[in-house]
Amino acid sequence: MATSPSRPGDYRRLSLWHETADDDWMPRAPLDASTEADVVVVGAGFTGLWTAYYLARAEPGLRILVLEREVAGFGASGRNGGWCSALFPASAAAIARRADRDAARGRDAAVRMLAAMRDTVGEVGRVIAAEGIDAHWQQGGTLSLARSAVQLRRLRAEVAEARSWGLGADDLRMLDAREAVAACSASGVRGAIYTPHCAVVHPARLVRGLARAVERLGVRICEQTPVTAIRPWQVDTPAGRVRAEVVVRATEGYTPALTGERRTLAPVYSLMVATEPVDEHVWSRIGLHRRESLTDARHMIIYAQRTADGRLAFGGRGAPYHFGSAVRPEYDSEPRVFAKLEATVRDLFPALAETAVSHRWGGVLGVPRDWHASVGMDKTTGLAWGGGYVGDGVGTSNLAGRTLADLVVGRQSPLVDLPWVGHHSRRWEPEPLRWAEVNGGLTAMTLADIEERVTRRPSLLAKAMAPFIGGH
Repeated sequence: MATSPSRPGDYRRLSLWHETADDDWMPRAPLDASTEADVVVVGAGFTGLWTAYYLARAEPGLRILVLEREVAGFGASGRNGGWCSALFPASAAAIARRADRDAARGRDAAVRMLAAMRDTVGEVGRVIAAEGIDAHWQQGGTLSLARSAVQLRRLRAEVAEARSWGLGADDLRMLDAREAVAACSASGVRGAIYTPHCAVVHPARLVRGLARAVERLGVRICEQTPVTAIRPWQVDTPAGRVRAEVVVRATEGYTPALTGERRTLAPVYSLMVATEPVDEHVWSRIGLHRRESLTDARHMIIYAQRTADGRLAFGGRGAPYHFGSAVRPEYDSEPRVFAKLEATVRDLFPALAETAVSHRWGGVLGVPRDWHASVGMDKTTGLAWGGGYVGDGVGTSNLAGRTLADLVVGRQSPLVDLPWVGHHSRRWEPEPLRWAEVNGGLTAMTLADIEERVTRRPSLLAKAMAPFIGGH
């Protein structure tokens, strides 16, 4: 797990978002002795803070303690691409198949899961407004561009698949080349799909504002407090043991550092770059006038947003998984990947060729073996968990927090019947198989894009990999 920066100012250097969060990043007081609580939450990222928020709203007298190794928002919650989307890492078909062997019941479960994710986008916006969090929120939707004939066919198939699950044109629609270019004038655009179910947000402002909101509700947050082990009804820290009726693990990509959790999630890095603020006349040529989040139909994932201060924040996969699920500060920087990201920005937007890149950063996300996020609670041990978002955590973590709150207080809501509740992904293989599998998957996606450029046909390699990365 990453070591703590030596001064609050060092946290500001973690990413563009940390630097512009309008926060001094002064750590809260650490835990100084053994104690007791009704609920102890391990991790002050989105999952942990949303869980604390909804628990405190549901039962104001509940003693809730949040423990964080660094500071709230240190990890992925403060460094991500800033998409609050309705995306779930596993496909609808995979959700249905895993939810129930009966096709009709499995389908119903998947449809409910998709609807809950769509509703979550609005819920996050509602809380931001209610709590007065200045998180640069704007629900402009998502554009996914096609820049080749193969990608265009893939997007059309995606729309057809969405229709088979009951999503209409109001949820996802195809744009022809003219409409796509009018929305985003990237090079070589042949079409796009658009969904309104996504907002862009300044993630560090959101997570820091959420931390202040839960404190106003009476939740205690102890930072600079590493948790070394989670056990039934207790957690271990260097300062002492915390006993609680419920222990919530909300550690996402840092989970492998906990005793006994080495193979629960694979920590995979995603890296980002951001430009200097771009002149408005350049943006008038590029588009994204509603601050739509942006991706395209390549296999190696990219993601972008137009920030509130006029930058392009652009990220993607490609950084290697490190042997033994290692997570270290030096892995946040991968010059080879940064260079590829910057080249991709220039390829997509020639108008930005002379625009300087001002920030480069990275962070770790959590990948379960079957790419299926989950939440749950074992009443016999008091252990609860949420995570495995594979990079789709800004919105999904809110749904996790609401669901965990209902599970903890025993509320029989529709959320606790969603198919991801109680899902258990099988553990990752031991090393060196884990290293080979994760990095092999990353390499395969790069090769799949090359294959399509050469053959101009859908990648056979990507088709073979789909069952292993959340697809059918």
